[in-house]
Amino acid sequence: MAVQWREFAEEMAQLARNLLAQESVQGTLDEIAASAVRLVEGCDAAGILALRKGRAVTLSSCGQMVTAADRLQGELSEGPCFDLARGAKSGGERVYRIADVTQPQPTWPRFAAAARDLGIGSMTGVLLYTHDQDFGALNLYSRHPGAFGKDIETAGWLLASHAAVALADARTIDQLEDAMKTRHAIGEAMGILMERHKLSEDDAFDVLRRISQQHNIKLRDVAQRVRTDRSEN
Repeated sequence: MAVQWREFAEEMAQLARNLLAQESVQGTLDEIAASAVRLVEGCDAAGILALRKGRAVTLSSCGQMVTAADRLQGELSEGPCFDLARGAKSGGERVYRIADVTQPQPTWPRFAAAARDLGIGSMTGVLLYTHDQDFGALNLYSRHPGAFGKDIETAGWLLASHAAVALADARTIDQLEDAMKTRHAIGEAMGILMERHKLSEDDAFDVLRRISQQHNIKLRDVAQRVRTDRSEN
C-alpha cells in the first residue's frame, strides 16, 4: 500500500505540473477530468458538474456517460449532486458514494433507474465549492458495481482540490459557459474553413484571427459569421 500511495503522490505531482501548463480555466478542468479517469483505478468516466440555481451545467467531461448523467440530474432535479449541495449548505457531507447503481436506490429512484440504462455501475463524487445558489462537484463513474471504495475518497479530494482552485479563477459559471460556447463556435468555423479552402487547422485559425484583428471584431463573432454564411449558402 505504501508503494501504491507513493506512486500516486508522484502522479499527483505530475498532474500539478500539467495543470500549471494549461492556458485557460477550461483547459485545467478538462485535464482534471481526464486525469481522474487515468489515475483512479476503476474510473471509466469523470466530469465536473455545476448547478446554477438548480440548472445543471457540465463544465468538463471525459467519457460519454458524463453529460447524459448530468443532464438526467438536471431534468429530474434528483441525484447525488443535488443532495450533496443541499447537505453542504447545512454543514453536511461533502462526499457521496453509490456502491451499486444496479440495485434499487430509494433516495434517487428515478435517477438510479435512468443511470442504469446509461451503463453506470457505481459512482462517487466530491463537492468543489458553494456560493449562494451555485456549486460544483467532481463526479467519477464506473461501469462496474463496487468500483469505488473508501480509499478512493482521498484521491477524489486531491483531484477536487485542484478543480476548486481552477474554478476560483473564474468569476462566474456564466463565464465558463460563455467560454465553452465560444470554443465550440470557433472550432466549427475552423472546420468549415478547412473543408472549404483545404486549410490546415493552424491556417484556419490564423484566418479567423486575422479577420478579427483587421476589423476589430471579437473572434467569436467572426466564427459565428462563418457558420451563418455556410447555413445560408
